[in-house]
Amino acid sequence: MKRYIPLGIVAFLMTTLASCSVVESIFKAGVWAGVIIVVVVIALIIWLISKIF
Repeated sequence: MKRYIPLGIVAFLMTTLASCSVVESIFKAGVWAGVIIVVVVIALIIWLISKIF
């Protein structure tokens, strides 16, 4: 059961962050804010995957 919780979080983040409104808000906030957000999300995904395995 413990292994499925981070996988559920990853699935939730992937479906939430894939919407067009997120892309629109990234362009409104600026390129550097978008770069920072993408780096943080990728780092979070890598961290979650490393915790699973």
